[in-house]
Amino acid sequence: MKYYLEDASKALQQVESTEKGLSSKEAAKRLEQNGRNKLKEEKKDPLIKRFFDQLKDPMLIILIIASVISAVTTFISNKTSEHTEGYADFFIIMIVVLINAILGVYQESKAEKAIEALQKMSAATSKVLRDGQIVHVASEELVVGDVVILEAGDAVPADGRILTSASLKIEEAALTGESVPVSKTAEVLKPCADGDIGLGDRKNMVYMGSTVVYGRGTAVITGTGMDTEMGKIADALASAEESQTPLQLKLAQLSKILSFLILGICIFMFIFTVVFQRKTGFMDILEVFMLAVSLAVAAIPEGLATVVTIVLSVGVTNMSKRNAIIRKLTAVETLGCAQIICSDKTGTLTQNKMTVVEHFGDDVGLLSSAMALCSDAELQEDSSVLGEPTEAALVAFAKENGHPKPELKKTAPRIGEAPFDSSRKMMSTVHKIDGKIIQYTKGAPDEVLKRCVAFISGGEVKPMTDAMRAQIVNANKALASKALRVLCAAMRVHPEAPESFEPENLEKDLIFIGLTGMIDPVRPEVIDAVKECKEAGIRAIMITGDHRDTAIAIAKQLNLLESEEGAITGAELNALSDEEFERDIEKYSVYARVQPEHKVRIVNAWRKKGYVTAMTGDGVNDAPSIKNADIGVGMGITGTDVTKNVADMVLADDNFASIVGAVEEGRRIYDNIRKAIQFLLASNMSEVLVIFAATLLGFTILQPVHLLWINLITDAFPALSLGFEKAESNIMQRKPRDPKAGVFSGGIGFDIAYQGIAVSILTFAAYFIGHFIKSGTWVATDSADGTTMAFLTLSMAEIFHSFNMRSQRGSIFTIKGQNKFLWFAAVSSFIMTALVIYVPFLSNAFKFTHISLEEFVIAMVLAFTIIPLVEIIKLITRLVTQKKS
Repeated sequence: MKYYLEDASKALQQVESTEKGLSSKEAAKRLEQNGRNKLKEEKKDPLIKRFFDQLKDPMLIILIIASVISAVTTFISNKTSEHTEGYADFFIIMIVVLINAILGVYQESKAEKAIEALQKMSAATSKVLRDGQIVHVASEELVVGDVVILEAGDAVPADGRILTSASLKIEEAALTGESVPVSKTAEVLKPCADGDIGLGDRKNMVYMGSTVVYGRGTAVITGTGMDTEMGKIADALASAEESQTPLQLKLAQLSKILSFLILGICIFMFIFTVVFQRKTGFMDILEVFMLAVSLAVAAIPEGLATVVTIVLSVGVTNMSKRNAIIRKLTAVETLGCAQIICSDKTGTLTQNKMTVVEHFGDDVGLLSSAMALCSDAELQEDSSVLGEPTEAALVAFAKENGHPKPELKKTAPRIGEAPFDSSRKMMSTVHKIDGKIIQYTKGAPDEVLKRCVAFISGGEVKPMTDAMRAQIVNANKALASKALRVLCAAMRVHPEAPESFEPENLEKDLIFIGLTGMIDPVRPEVIDAVKECKEAGIRAIMITGDHRDTAIAIAKQLNLLESEEGAITGAELNALSDEEFERDIEKYSVYARVQPEHKVRIVNAWRKKGYVTAMTGDGVNDAPSIKNADIGVGMGITGTDVTKNVADMVLADDNFASIVGAVEEGRRIYDNIRKAIQFLLASNMSEVLVIFAATLLGFTILQPVHLLWINLITDAFPALSLGFEKAESNIMQRKPRDPKAGVFSGGIGFDIAYQGIAVSILTFAAYFIGHFIKSGTWVATDSADGTTMAFLTLSMAEIFHSFNMRSQRGSIFTIKGQNKFLWFAAVSSFIMTALVIYVPFLSNAFKFTHISLEEFVIAMVLAFTIIPLVEIIKLITRLVTQKKS
């Protein structure tokens, strides 16, 4: 039921209650029937399930199968032959799989604490009328029909219809996005054209999770637990689906492609070897199985998932240094390809702090003092201001002008007051100053000005004239046109203390002092951040619960809006069908007076059009849209626990400008991951080609353990080092990459192919040269020298090739600076490779021979050849690209 459209008495009838509340017996009955006033908890996946989820990758499944086959064939071989082999291949593969899964669980498991945080925001106890008496009960025990008493400082425990209001103001920013507390009333509200009223305009309702900041009142509870507006948010959090990031989708796509290719090649090789080489014996078939296993091991880039995870982890560390805390690992690169950033205004683009930015009046000292004295906000010892935000801004304004309120109170103690009333739209306080009785009044300019008979000019009191009244009215309009909240200050000198402090006795014959215009100002650094977003091809969208005029004014300051036609309200959005909205969504850059479901609709509409969308915000109302976005960005300081717990990234400094740094880091990381993928796949392709060709020619060039060593030592560490490459100079002048672009886009597929073929040719050359040096013949047979030289050339060619990968198209000789991590990886891999060849027990385990210095130098020269070869191809590619452009 829409209680806000009904009279309070009718609302009481609907919930079967009275102004005196429920009886204890009836409350207990309803509690048993309807349950406690709390939110449902979301089930979490157990640790073991999250662990096994990491093993769903097709490449890992093939690797596990390959390791099992390796163990079985080794076991059978040991039982049927005199020669005994170890299970090194099996254990090495399984260790790789386990490490990868553990890393995945450690980095990516995110506890769903959103519902718990929502519960913490609920009031612990509430003042309730039971049996006609005021009692304190646990908020969880509230039921529909309870009448609660609300006072300044209370957290609203559930949704309710207001019965009485005495200057009641409630802070609803976390729920609606409205930066100014809402004045509440018990009156019936008139519906909008669509027959309803937006959440932020329901002034006769109170909602769970909001806070009373001023006045007092009573309300009858109309909704508890999951039936509250916060309950709807909790439902939205629970129902929002976790979607994969672009990188996850690309790696999943790559895994499937590689899996099918690997299976196809292995099956083909098995059938070819058995049929054409006439392998009919059981042991012969087992040997062929082992060849298939070695091919699978060669083809699968075991280090890929681990390298990507660690590179992303390094990115997380770098981002934390730039005040962007990553809660979900793969979100690092998602922000790097973000095309739309939907940002909440309050606290994100603005400071969430009402501030006096302009004033009108002859005496700013008197104006600021009057405003501060005629308010209930107080200046604290730490210079912060405690109180209702608007009054806090006035007290801060006085301090800035040399009139701190504690000193004002000493020289001008308050002796009486007429509290603020929404019908009068003003308040008055009476003070004793140097023996005189001075009254200050502040309120809505049009109402206060009606009661002014004079004004202050040059320190003198002069009679109000039509010309001066028109000047004040024009000044008010000028301030209001800038979306400033305008208040008027006036004074009155009493000959003695008034007998009555009733408003009608005080608020007449006033002397106009001046006007103040205040607003929640933009963060200064956000203007440059928005500009950088535009240069990076990213569109910023403002979404707020504030009024349209305020939103437009802020948007224009930030250069988010060129025409007011680009702004739309929540009510106007409701009038649009999904089809109409999706068609016109690119017209709008500012959304005002929105509700939580609007934010989700906006985010989903952009995503449906194929845009990678980020959503920033700090309030509870932002949580569902943050979770539905491709990447949710929460605020670390002003953000609620709810928002932070569902966010993928949290800004430690609440600074929109930090997003720009996160975008740059995300793009750099994605570039480096692509370099690592290209390097690893080219390396694995060369291994596949070498094993496959050698099998067809009837000899064994490398064993599975050799390939594992290369993949885990020679390949993994340089690939990991590529993740530390610095960003290219033009990285923030590029347009966001197309999220639909494949892993092999931009010529990477061609690069992988020719580079893989080149390394395999060099490896074969090393094998045949080593075989010829030892045997004096080029006829291909199993050769220890050939295998050792092929291993050395393949290992070092991939090390040298990692330097090629520092830039996909640029020459490595023109890159400024050095990658010290890559140099360390290269030197370390070289030393370990040499140790495997020349340390006796290692070379025996790997079945290597101690090759001569001549063979070693030849293998190294062949390996180094990959650098000039790739440099030539890069040069040709650059020349072709320049010619086309």
